[in-house]
Amino acid sequence: MKTSKRLDRIPPYLFARIDEKVAQAKQKGLDVISLGIGDPDMPTLTCVVDAMHNAINNPKNHDYPPYDGTKEFKKASADWMKRRFNVGMDPDCEILANIGSKEAIAHVFFAYVDAGDITLCPDPGYPVYQNATILAGGEPYSMPLKKENGFLPELDKIPVDVAQKAKIMFLNYPNNPTGAVCTLDFYKKAVDFCKKYDILLCSDMAYCEMTYDNYIAPSVFEVEGAKDVAIEFYSHSKSYNMTGWRVGFVAGNKDAIKALGTIKNNIDSGCFKAIQEAAAKAYHAPKEDINKLNSMYKERKEVMENGLRELGWDITPSKATFYIWIPCPKGFSSEEFATVMLEKANIVVPPGNGYGKYGEGYVRIAITKPVEILQKALTRMKEAGISYTMEKDKAIV
Repeated sequence: MKTSKRLDRIPPYLFARIDEKVAQAKQKGLDVISLGIGDPDMPTLTCVVDAMHNAINNPKNHDYPPYDGTKEFKKASADWMKRRFNVGMDPDCEILANIGSKEAIAHVFFAYVDAGDITLCPDPGYPVYQNATILAGGEPYSMPLKKENGFLPELDKIPVDVAQKAKIMFLNYPNNPTGAVCTLDFYKKAVDFCKKYDILLCSDMAYCEMTYDNYIAPSVFEVEGAKDVAIEFYSHSKSYNMTGWRVGFVAGNKDAIKALGTIKNNIDSGCFKAIQEAAAKAYHAPKEDINKLNSMYKERKEVMENGLRELGWDITPSKATFYIWIPCPKGFSSEEFATVMLEKANIVVPPGNGYGKYGEGYVRIAITKPVEILQKALTRMKEAGISYTMEKDKAIV
């Protein structure tokens, strides 16, 4: 049986490939340190787990949930946005529950993209942006994220004919994989651009609560008029250590929320009500718990950044996320350097080209391991002669 042509255009999913590499190395009996996937290693917050125990025992939560989310969860999400960003959202028509951001992000393309339509995707970026475009029959257009521009897309360099055909623009700040952040001034430019060309602006806020050194990530809705063209995707996964729970919400333009909801109504049956009840509790998690998590990631970040500096890398401290985006040593492609890390130090890192062509020449490090494991990884790199100044012809590739 022949599969659809669109599947032929989809590369192997990056993180599935990483899982395979880890499994293969472990089968050989190797002590592998995986710094590849952004999956928090700490348990879900206690208050959330306790709320789930109570919710799952309630028979009222055992039937089908409302397609767009329970009233309680949507109101709690709108209330959180008001407290966090001082932005008002109508929970009845401007909030939509999702089964984790990944599914909602993928589905929005089916709501807006027809065959031949263009989407504007950050490159490097979360692979789902480009792959879901292809699955929907569209054509992804890469917006390069370069170090010299602070890993922000240069909107004025997007050709007019491309912008006129574009249906969706995705932005993601704090950014995966680069760790970059943006300002409200940049969001204002993006909103103006999308209004000019009648484009749906999609803001992926998966890492908005994972910030350091007094940096506070803004929402696009803090820009006046953003709700005319924008929606934002929020996930409980990283903020509350809930990656496996698959819950979050989308907020913003009511027409876009309705369109996305129509797609979801025909594809999924909503998020388990008990999970929504527990997720609503997460919004009221003790502030010290969130601060403790961010302090832990900051310590890990600083350990890895300092260790990489000792190995020759010029590292600028990041303000957000639990990723460090580092250039490969001179002469190495991203896949070659990732292979050296695996073969010489038993460390798994994803090659930057897995996030797009402009990710070539980089690898991403996820600091989702305890400090002692990160220190162990740095020691392995040093003992294996891995440094930013290492010579390619002396490395085992």
